[in-house]
Amino acid sequence: MSPCNDLILSCDEIQDTKLLSLVSSVLLAQENKGEVAAVGQRVVKVLERRLPEGQSARFLLPVLANVISLSPESLTEEQTNVVSKKLADWLRYASIQQGMAQSSGGFFSSPRTKQPAPITEVDGTVATDFFTVLSVAQHYTQDQWLNVQTFSMLRNWLLCYGGKELNTPNPDDRAGMDRSVTSMVPTTARAGQLLPPRERLRDKAFEYCQRLIEQSNRRPLKKDDGDLQKACLIEAVTIMDIICKQDSSYVCRAVSFLKILHSRICGDATYARALLPIALFFLNHSKLAAVDSDAIYKHLFTDIPAQLFHNPSLAFEFVQFCKDNSQLFTDSSSIFRQSFPNLFKFLAWNSPPLISEFVDFLPFLLDAGTTIEIFHLLLDLPCLTAALDIQLRAAVLPASEKAGGDPAGKPATCLEAFRHPLYKSMFQYLLRTKSAPQDAPESLVPLRQLLGSLAGSPRVVQCAETVPVLLELFFRVVAEFADGSLINQLVVLLLQRSDQLYELPAFKEDVYRVLGSQLAVLCRLRPALVVELSTEILEFSGAVSNIQSKEAIFTHMAWAIGEYLSVLYDKRCTVEQITRFFETLEAVLFEITQLRPQASTPSCAPRAISVLMATLTKLAARSQDLIPRVSMFLSKMTTFVQSPAVTSVYSEEDLEEILIRATELMNLLKMPSVAQFVFTPPPASTRFQREVNDSLPLALRMVTQFLEPAAGSMPM
Repeated sequence: MSPCNDLILSCDEIQDTKLLSLVSSVLLAQENKGEVAAVGQRVVKVLERRLPEGQSARFLLPVLANVISLSPESLTEEQTNVVSKKLADWLRYASIQQGMAQSSGGFFSSPRTKQPAPITEVDGTVATDFFTVLSVAQHYTQDQWLNVQTFSMLRNWLLCYGGKELNTPNPDDRAGMDRSVTSMVPTTARAGQLLPPRERLRDKAFEYCQRLIEQSNRRPLKKDDGDLQKACLIEAVTIMDIICKQDSSYVCRAVSFLKILHSRICGDATYARALLPIALFFLNHSKLAAVDSDAIYKHLFTDIPAQLFHNPSLAFEFVQFCKDNSQLFTDSSSIFRQSFPNLFKFLAWNSPPLISEFVDFLPFLLDAGTTIEIFHLLLDLPCLTAALDIQLRAAVLPASEKAGGDPAGKPATCLEAFRHPLYKSMFQYLLRTKSAPQDAPESLVPLRQLLGSLAGSPRVVQCAETVPVLLELFFRVVAEFADGSLINQLVVLLLQRSDQLYELPAFKEDVYRVLGSQLAVLCRLRPALVVELSTEILEFSGAVSNIQSKEAIFTHMAWAIGEYLSVLYDKRCTVEQITRFFETLEAVLFEITQLRPQASTPSCAPRAISVLMATLTKLAARSQDLIPRVSMFLSKMTTFVQSPAVTSVYSEEDLEEILIRATELMNLLKMPSVAQFVFTPPPASTRFQREVNDSLPLALRMVTQFLEPAAGSMPM
């Protein structure tokens, strides 16, 4: 038998609700807009009429939920009004009697009908109010199942259709606020009018959510009921928030109700998740209700991260909440930005899953007041992970061990150090809950050394891998608002902190790479810092150890000196300063290229040697008395690259590159006026000037070809 190409599946004539549900599932799975609309139309039409005996709308609500998720526009306003009326009735008027058990029809079945029992609350008491999803029964009636299904789809229904007929102003919209304040009268109190379907659904939904919140205060007999209470509480607060956005007349009632709820649950860590929608509600409506919500925000950002950073699911929800509402928080309260040390505990303990969320909301934590502190914290993030590990382990120690050892002696382990007077203040600062730059200890070096014993911990290693990503983002954001003073502070700290990193080799190498590239960016933003910070820069650049251990930072620093130490960038630049920088870098280059009979040549990257040669040439072009010194130095590079001690360290390609660069630079110095023009171009303020400056390597080669048609040998 060949397949039939003309077979068409349709729900148009189906009367049976169960069959309609099955057929609709097949049609909706195709995600065809036309089929989705047809299913929606048919489901609403069936719900609109009175169902025959034995039929139930239970099978159709999941179908309707799928329709509105796939294509909410497929229902007309008239149809949504029909469904809203049904939903309101199912929410509010479900039976308060338990359902009857289905009789088996056996020989021993009782002929008498047993009277149905009333529904109960989760604590076992008989319910005295209407049925909700938290009501308990041994058997449930059809309308009770519809009640549960209605609540499960209520949030999406309200979001899609709840506010369609209203032009409710946003609470943050000042122009609409005055108009909305006048309407803050409870809907249920309006002159006994018969409410339109959407308003009636909001009214019943609000009552339903209030009842759920009241029911959540009961002590459940079963643990599963306790978990259900918390889930329903979160959903109820979220729905109340939506209702208040759609109709501001509910705000005052909700505010007083939720303030009481917050005071009841804020001390119970098991309700931590419920605090998120409560905070969001006040974030959205506190201005309209004229209430101060800082106490709610302060508790949320102070206590929860400090106590529950190690809960992975809560950490994800909390950070997602911060990401979604970063702009609202920064506009409404300073507490969010000041709580960044606490928020970073989530990242320190749960690094890989949370990195993308932190990338999204880190920019909202940064301003001129938090920049320096966040810079330190990013570099100390692996330390924070190790400190949190120690904190958790110290919390479960027996009381006898918590007393600690001899305060006068040196602690033998990290656990002993946690409460030792020598380290206590350092731990407290690293684990602080809010920004406190004034409380920073003089140095965290002893603590970093102590926590080095945890460098092999997988959690610490994973955390360290996130730091380079966040550092690059940090500098990119700071560059948008930093003034000259802040840039200078960052450069000084960058050079200082390069010596004070957590002892994890791969981490240090990655951080040096980022700090080096960002140092060049900061210098490009503020070229005058080379003159203003000459003492700090000379100290860093004059240490040969820096070129070997921090090549990325050193190379970019040397490049910046050659690029920006010029009167064109800062009128305060003098010949004396140029000479001082020249002599410092000359000594470093001499040290790393000096051939000693009995000692090995210091090994450093070929790029560093090339950059140092270029920088010395640039400085000599601006102070031409230095040209003979650098020319003589460059002329000796042939001997350097041919030395057996050097050829054993560097590859042939690296040595050839060094020699070519030395030849190009020396040839250019034979024409001092040309060298000065090439090495001291005007600041690139236009695209053309930037393109000219970017082509300098080409200019070097052109001069070399002009002076030496047969390039390749070094002139003697």
